[in-house]
Amino acid sequence: MAQYMFLLYDSEDWYDNQTRAEWDQAMKLHGEFAAAVEKAGARVLGGEALERSSTASTVKQREGAEPMVTDGPFIETKEALGGFYLIEARDLDQALELAKLCPSGNVEVRPVMATSDEAAPPA
Repeated sequence: MAQYMFLLYDSEDWYDNQTRAEWDQAMKLHGEFAAAVEKAGARVLGGEALERSSTASTVKQREGAEPMVTDGPFIETKEALGGFYLIEARDLDQALELAKLCPSGNVEVRPVMATSDEAAPPA
C-alpha cells in the first residue's frame, strides 16, 4: 500500500467565531472520517490540527549567508494549512475517494516519496 499526505486548507476565519458546539461537531466529523478510512480498508497513519498561521515561523535558506528566520508564513493566502493526515491507501484512486470524505474545505493529496536506497536514481 502507498502513503499519501492529505493537506487540509481552509479559511482561518472559522476560529474567530466558533462556538464549543461547532468545535465539537467538527471534531466528530473528523472522527467519522477516520472511521470511513478504516472501513475502506485504508489506514490513518497520523494527523494533527495545526495552530493558526500567525503562530508560524519561516526559516529561509540563503546561499552564502546564515538562514533567515521570520515570523509568520512565507506567503499570504486566503486559505491556510490547518492540519494534515497521513493515509495509507491502495492507490491514488482510493486516496482521492477518501479525500472526498474529509471534512475540510480543500484537501491537497500528495503521494509520499520513497527515499530508501532502493528508490534512489541509478548512479
